[in-house]
Amino acid sequence: MATITLEYNAHNPLVKKTLDYILSIGFFEIKPEKPHKTGLQEAFEDVEKGRVTRIYTPKSWNSGKV
Repeated sequence: MATITLEYNAHNPLVKKTLDYILSIGFFEIKPEKPHKTGLQEAFEDVEKGRVTRIYTPKSWNSGKV
């Protein structure tokens, strides 16, 4: 199956109607985008998977005990 990426002006009503018509025919399907992870979500994932061995607090940065 091939993937087609479209770039269009979403404010143009003719383009919207044309895309709705093409999708209503049933030949094509829209796959939702993968959700993007935030930096905090990636950090939690790193901790869960064991990629982080130490967690430093901001207090330890200032005290020089890193």
